[in-house]
Amino acid sequence: MNDLVIRGATVVDGLGNEPRRADVAVKDGKIADIGNIRGGDRTIDAGGLTLSPGIVDVHTHYDAQVTWDATLSPSPSLGVTTAVMGNCGFGIVPAPADARDLVIRNLSVVEGMDLDALRTGITWDFESFSDYMAMLRRRAPYANVAVLAGHSTIRTAVMGEAASQRKDATPEEIARMKAMVADAMANGAIGLGASYSLNHSGYGGVPMPSTIAPMEELDALVGAMGPRGRGVVAIASGVKTPQELEPMAARHGRPFFQGTGVAMYNEQAPDRAIKIFDDCAAAIRRGNGLYIQIPCQPLSFDFTMANAYPFYSHSAFDPIKAYAPEQLKAVFRDASWRATFRENAKTPRPGMIFQGNWDRVMVAVTHKPGNARYTNRYLHEIAAAEHRDPLDVMLDLALDENLETAFLGRFLNVGDDGVARLLKHEAGVVALSDAGAHLIYMCDAGFGLHFLARWVRERGDFDIVEGIRRLTSHPADLYGIQNRGRIAVGAQADLLLFDPATVGVSPAERVADLPGGGRRTIRKPTGVHGVFCNGVMTFDGKGYVEHAKGPGQVLDRFNASRGGHNLALAAQ
Repeated sequence: MNDLVIRGATVVDGLGNEPRRADVAVKDGKIADIGNIRGGDRTIDAGGLTLSPGIVDVHTHYDAQVTWDATLSPSPSLGVTTAVMGNCGFGIVPAPADARDLVIRNLSVVEGMDLDALRTGITWDFESFSDYMAMLRRRAPYANVAVLAGHSTIRTAVMGEAASQRKDATPEEIARMKAMVADAMANGAIGLGASYSLNHSGYGGVPMPSTIAPMEELDALVGAMGPRGRGVVAIASGVKTPQELEPMAARHGRPFFQGTGVAMYNEQAPDRAIKIFDDCAAAIRRGNGLYIQIPCQPLSFDFTMANAYPFYSHSAFDPIKAYAPEQLKAVFRDASWRATFRENAKTPRPGMIFQGNWDRVMVAVTHKPGNARYTNRYLHEIAAAEHRDPLDVMLDLALDENLETAFLGRFLNVGDDGVARLLKHEAGVVALSDAGAHLIYMCDAGFGLHFLARWVRERGDFDIVEGIRRLTSHPADLYGIQNRGRIAVGAQADLLLFDPATVGVSPAERVADLPGGGRRTIRKPTGVHGVFCNGVMTFDGKGYVEHAKGPGQVLDRFNASRGGHNLALAAQ
């Protein structure tokens, strides 16, 4: 007898096959049959709704949140059944006691997390990577999780505060880092995360550790991952070019997945991103796996000047990132500081979030009645009307409202036709949700539902068959995630039941549900009728289904890659 039968669904299998009306049976967490099925302990009448594999999110930051929230909210409600954590090299393991607060202080800044929530919420019942994996199995999350070993976290565990101060590690320190990478891989890491991003600074403005490490150090750590083809490298590559990364991918025979603002569509340099994608495609044809994680949403942040993350890559902010509001007010009033930031904004570097485009920064929420006239207007528009500089408009308004004015910036990946070209590219992987991070500013965890609404239903850049494949089997196969992202007999029953006519995500909402009452930004699904992880419903369309033990599995075995040729086939 089957455990579950979903009847009368339009099945889109994630593998590129045409949709078909069928029943899907689940037994012991796997898909047992597809067709006209009788019997089952439990049945669900799909009534013609679409049944697809669950969404595979390869770029999340749930490393800390999972220690207090097994649901991994809000991702499972948004259709995600598999999440890869530890991206950019910013995890919380290894966790020697004397490095823990340093790690989470840096994490609070670089990934926009509430520091008090991290200090209150994390239970440090782990130290080594194997301890962390055991903790995950005890926590039993609502989605399958895979974990990247983190370059910055490992560097911090070995070097302490010097990890952000000293470029060159000693041979002994390199040896200890390599041993930690090897240990992580031996205990089930999916690969290695790292960053060279200009936007990645930690507490007090210090550079995140991996961003100052020489490429030779990264090469040594990639080499410590084990035999050729084992594991992936997920790198916030900053301004590192495909030409710089390809030799390392070739030498070690494992694919690199890059996330960088340089490879997002930018109307100010419309041909730059596509050139990077084409260079990666050429590397793939040479047998070297180089891919770009491309977001399907604009890179948008809502922020206040008390937490001005979008500007942190500009040098004027280096000494003040960890300042308290009263300290910031004094700085923002200073004419010389304003002049410095004004010059920064005139000469942005590729890869920075804020490119000096004040026409993309809007006043979202004001708090004084006299300032209501500014709401929903862009800074350049206000500045032109009042014959002022946009920077002065922003700072004067923020100071007038105790730094509580909310601004909204739409900085990169704006312009549907340009973005569509990148999303369709053979070297692209739909990703970069950053789920679990930047909670003060945004929530892009619903990227998959947005993709189905915007790029499939509204614009038609993808039909539903290819749209589903791009969110499911495509990332799963490229990352070597076994038996996921497909509806096929014998595959794990990770499923998403939805209405293609209404699927999407709600506007952002602010809630205060973090440990200690901290606030975060979430989104809610529309058109979702059920999410199943290993055959168990986690979200019923209205709320999470309560389980004493979550159905997600801690993934620790992955298919090996043989370089770019087989990955190119997987992308077809």
